[in-house]
Amino acid sequence: QVQLVVSWGGFVQTGGSLRLSCAASGSIFSIHVFGWYRQAPGNQRELVATITSGGKINYADSVKGRFTISRDNAKNTVDLQMNNLKPEDGTIYYCNLKFAQYNYWGRGTQVTVSS
Repeated sequence: QVQLVVSWGGFVQTGGSLRLSCAASGSIFSIHVFGWYRQAPGNQRELVATITSGGKINYADSVKGRFTISRDNAKNTVDLQMNNLKPEDGTIYYCNLKFAQYNYWGRGTQVTVSS
């Protein structure tokens, strides 16, 4: 059984920064993909960024140049550094881990960006 423990989000003003962290525990395949997604009320969950076990990174166009995803393979953690935050970035963020046929989600964490 895999568990994803997500750090608390936070409240920040426009232009500020926040860092989200997610730690995975349990039996994780060596080939896997960590990701961060977000979902606003009434909207579909959308990809923010992903990073594979091989280090390949993908970002949503809306966050390129502002967000950085990184991972620590030894600790099975993935972080999302969010800089120059905008009000439209404020929503609930989710950590995700995929491998083989498995798809795990951490609890949502609220990020609030004041204008």
